[in-house]
Amino acid sequence: MGKPKVVLGVSGGIAAYKACELLRRLTESGHEVRVVPTAASLNFVGEATWAALSGNPAGTQVWETVHEVPHVRIGQGADLVVVAPATADMLAKAAHGLADDLLTNTLLTARCPVVFAPAMHTEMWEHPATQENVATLRRRGAVVIEPAVGRLTGKDTGKGRLPDPEEIYEVCRRVLARGAAGPDLAGRHVVISAGGTREPLDPVRFLGNRSSGKQGYALARTAAARGARVTLVAANTALPDPAGVDVVRVGTALQLREAVLGAAGDADAVVMAAAVADFRPAVYADGKIKKKDGQEPAPVNLVRNPDILAEISAERAREGQIVVGFAAETDDVLANGRTKLARKGCDLLVVNEVGETKTFGSEENEAVILASDGTETPVAHGPKEALADAIWDRVAARLARRTA
Repeated sequence: MGKPKVVLGVSGGIAAYKACELLRRLTESGHEVRVVPTAASLNFVGEATWAALSGNPAGTQVWETVHEVPHVRIGQGADLVVVAPATADMLAKAAHGLADDLLTNTLLTARCPVVFAPAMHTEMWEHPATQENVATLRRRGAVVIEPAVGRLTGKDTGKGRLPDPEEIYEVCRRVLARGAAGPDLAGRHVVISAGGTREPLDPVRFLGNRSSGKQGYALARTAAARGARVTLVAANTALPDPAGVDVVRVGTALQLREAVLGAAGDADAVVMAAAVADFRPAVYADGKIKKKDGQEPAPVNLVRNPDILAEISAERAREGQIVVGFAAETDDVLANGRTKLARKGCDLLVVNEVGETKTFGSEENEAVILASDGTETPVAHGPKEALADAIWDRVAARLARRTA
């Protein structure tokens, strides 16, 4: 089996220079890459750069090497086409089937998965014409990842920044791995919580847990690669934002509840992967609590936090919404999981055994997915991405049944 063939389309935006890093990651991971820049993009990165970095010619016009029929052959032979950056102009041309250069012709002839990584000013991204073009492309099966929020050209800041090239690469890798399975979550909005909440005791201390957020981030990345619009509510994580994901940062359980409920109104699925504190200190000390010589510390009184999983399970924001919970157990894992599934009222409960050296902070996981219909699906020890895909397989199947 030969190297996977990737076409990297580059359109005319200032973020074109970042595509050099994406190209490097693709080639170093064993992909054969053909760069197809637009004429406008060559104002930012020259044709010679693309040819040297990829080891392949990088023409812009259908009239070059005509005997090879490049406007047909490039798209026909690709396993993946990724356009990064994708400008508003390029999204419009792709949505309307225009073909006035080599890249737009390639997009029309490609029968493989297509990923667009938009980059433009906020006003251009939010314009109804752009949003309609994005909706059209997604409806046809393309993966259009959401742009990042950050510094744009000049002094502007907002949504429209090209996501980090490493994160775009992760989307491409996952899309390639799925192959013909396609973006089965296209048109869906999913909300995911990740990380661990912290309940402040005083300005320097808190009650917390060991959750790193890696499983929630794996769920966000895999959902984006499967075409979903993703809102990630992240509690105290130190991980890079996944490409194409709207990240909402929170600290406490009460903040997480507010963010999840706020995002869940139009969500098709809510996955509560965060480790949410069951209790918080009843009283917050405005100043650092001092130890006093010869005296034992005063007891810390705790009050119960809201049960967010049970709340969103009992009061679904929309009909047919799928709710997934997580249960981190240290003993009697399955028995406790089944009890929790019944008590919480969610559709799926992902149960795993945790400990000081198990799961938390690890790149791998293993679990059993319990369903409200009584079925149980063991997921063997492996990358957290594999568990994430297993969860989305079951969510997608339930969504398909409920909307059939």
